Amino acid sequence: MTLVQWIVALVALQRVAELVHARRNAAWLIAQGGVEAGAGHYPIMVLLHAAWLAALFFFVPADAPIIWWLLALFVLLQAGRVWVLITLGRFWTTRIITLPDAPLISGGPYRFCRHPNYAIVAAEIAILPLAFGAWEIALLFSLLNGLLLLYRIRMEDAVLSPRRAEGGRRGHPG
Repeated sequence: MTLVQWIVALVALQRVAELVHARRNAAWLIAQGGVEAGAGHYPIMVLLHAAWLAALFFFVPADAPIIWWLLALFVLLQAGRVWVLITLGRFWTTRIITLPDAPLISGGPYRFCRHPNYAIVAAEIAILPLAFGAWEIALLFSLLNGLLLLYRIRMEDAVLSPRRAEGGRRGHPG
């Protein structure tokens, strides 16, 4: 395997670990009375992210130069991911599950942005391919992810709007 493939494999391993963590949190939320919204788009989202990683793994040339400052920026984004996960705790999932009586999260990165995880993911999808000079992969998957996020954010905001209205701007539940 090339260095690029090793890096992509490590990112894929991270994503699989996050899916396991998210599945545990989702099961806990459902057991507590949580309600899932938009389950129909979830397989598309998983497929999009898997295809992004596969495109990087299989289509970036073995001799592709690595742009190290972009790779460092990608690593820095991982700190943002961890910040989101820690802030949301058991409320963090890869699905849209809301627990009706739970308080909305307003700390951590949610003080600055309503959807920080989506902003981080959008940046990751562009930056990692660009770190390998694969601007075509960055462009294609950024556009596809943008379309999916338009739908997902609208759905998530619709689910959370009654809770935001009753308690003011309190953040995001996960």
